[in-house]
Amino acid sequence: MKKLITSIFVISFVALNAQTGMLMGKTDIAEGSAFSNRIRSENSGGTLTYDDIIGSPYLNKMFADAKIAENYEKVSVRYNSYADQVEFERDGQTLVLPKESKFSRIEILSPKQTIVLLETNDEFSGYFFEVAAGPKYSLYKKLKTKFVDAVPANSSYTSDKPANFKLLDPVYYIKTDKGFIKKPRNQKDLISQLPELKDSLTEFFKSNKIKFDKEEDLVKLVKFLNQ
Repeated sequence: MKKLITSIFVISFVALNAQTGMLMGKTDIAEGSAFSNRIRSENSGGTLTYDDIIGSPYLNKMFADAKIAENYEKVSVRYNSYADQVEFERDGQTLVLPKESKFSRIEILSPKQTIVLLETNDEFSGYFFEVAAGPKYSLYKKLKTKFVDAVPANSSYTSDKPANFKLLDPVYYIKTDKGFIKKPRNQKDLISQLPELKDSLTEFFKSNKIKFDKEEDLVKLVKFLNQ
């Protein structure tokens, strides 16, 4: 009888948590996904922690509440643009969210941002920020931080250069129903990838001076494509 009561209690607890979207435990999200902030520094002959390095791999070092998937409780996350990983806090620990399809859309509540996991079949595959979403065309931004190793002084007249993090220029991708337009450079490049829209795009570019390294201009372009 005691075993039966215990079994009923466990089943009821699991069912209740499934209905309320509670995470059942650390292993449900990040089994084996330990967080590490150590980087190998060839020039210093050892490893450095993020605190030893000038700058930061985080756009915002603070964690922010986010919806990471359907039927999961909200957790606090931050994006690491050096490691291209989403980190989250749980029970006082920092863990790494698995790059799995069920966690492929992370909606940060404040400031409102959406991070999307995309397979682009190139060196940028991974997390992108969703800039503009549409029924046929969407704009995504890749943010990447580079680790620049320390440079020892080569003479008594120079000084050591400490290791630092350098945020690279953003890279923009336009998603279409056929794939991705990667890093569009200019009008000619875009039209060559959307030949069926040559006439309408030519007219659009006549009326709009679009700079392909300006986010607001690319948003305007994607809105036009979705009309």
